[in-house]
Amino acid sequence: MREERRSPNLLLSVIMPAYNEAATVEAALRRVRTVPLRLEIIAVNDASTDGTRQILDAAAEQGIVDRVIHHEKNRGKGAAIRSGIAVAKGDVVVVQDADLEYNPADLPDLLLPIRAREADAVYGSRFQGGPRRVLYFWHFVGNSILTLLSNMFTNLNLTDLETCYKLVRTDLMKKLPLSADRFGFEVEITARLSQARARIWEMPISYSGRTYAEGKKITWRDGLAALFHILRYNLFVPGNAHTWRLPAQ
Repeated sequence: MREERRSPNLLLSVIMPAYNEAATVEAALRRVRTVPLRLEIIAVNDASTDGTRQILDAAAEQGIVDRVIHHEKNRGKGAAIRSGIAVAKGDVVVVQDADLEYNPADLPDLLLPIRAREADAVYGSRFQGGPRRVLYFWHFVGNSILTLLSNMFTNLNLTDLETCYKLVRTDLMKKLPLSADRFGFEVEITARLSQARARIWEMPISYSGRTYAEGKKITWRDGLAALFHILRYNLFVPGNAHTWRLPAQ
């Protein structure tokens, strides 16, 4: 993979869904823009009411973001990501949350297995030894349980199902039959990648989680919903799977 680092860069489409993230979205966009990669940054405003819309439009005028999509009604994170995927023009797609929890400086290393043609998707794991802020024990337990259950259905050995950083080849991503509107996206894309026979790598990343006082949105209700989504997306595979499955490796 070291040789591949010196090869021409792939174009990475970074999709940033944002709902009421006025306090952090501009800083998050600027951090992404500093990454030494060829980037296409797509921001999707999911009907924010706190000024996020105006901040994104201003960022587009300044060239910080390449494209801004506005949802007139709040549709959820998964729907916002699908809107971004639909217009992505890069070779690889990744989601970047509009908060400051994930460090885009990790993206060049995460891209390496795909650039080396050894992977179709790469997950950035918060639990493989990278530096991270110490926060909620029960969040860790919940994520561990969901990851274990998902692995039992997919026969993968992931350590971090709910990570935001999932880099996927764009041609594959656009074929996957994704339908989750809210936080079920993380479960669904993992199930669909497994069903597509994608080659998945996992690499350590840094993580600076935020507290609820700082704006964290996911709750225990989303965890319960994820249990349902694990059953739903793993047990029910769209009938036209032959159109998006990769050849057996």
